[in-house]
Amino acid sequence: MIDGQELAEIVAGYAADVKAIDLVELDLREILGYTDFFVVCSGNTDRQARAIHDRIYEGMKKDHGMLPRRVEGLAESSWILLDYLDVIVHVFTPETRAFYRLEQLWGEAPKRAVGGPEAATPL
Repeated sequence: MIDGQELAEIVAGYAADVKAIDLVELDLREILGYTDFFVVCSGNTDRQARAIHDRIYEGMKKDHGMLPRRVEGLAESSWILLDYLDVIVHVFTPETRAFYRLEQLWGEAPKRAVGGPEAATPL
């Protein structure tokens, strides 16, 4: 059994494998009742956003035997959501991410950047 924090780290790793940008984990355990973490990232284009989705989906299925409870936005690929219950993954294009400002909406949540200079910042 994988706990929420470990699952968030695994998913973020898959996203990083395919060069996701602005990759962050938001710890929502003390804020929300329906999930523990959001993993938020961007792809430069719709095509890259779909590739990020594909890497996460296939990696979780192959390596951990897990499928998301639901996937939304795959047809448009400007905002793709994968729901793994304890972790909800949001894959955006930069324009869509700027429009919805998800990180600002959950600004009080502890945040950890993944893969950049701030990657060592703890949750």
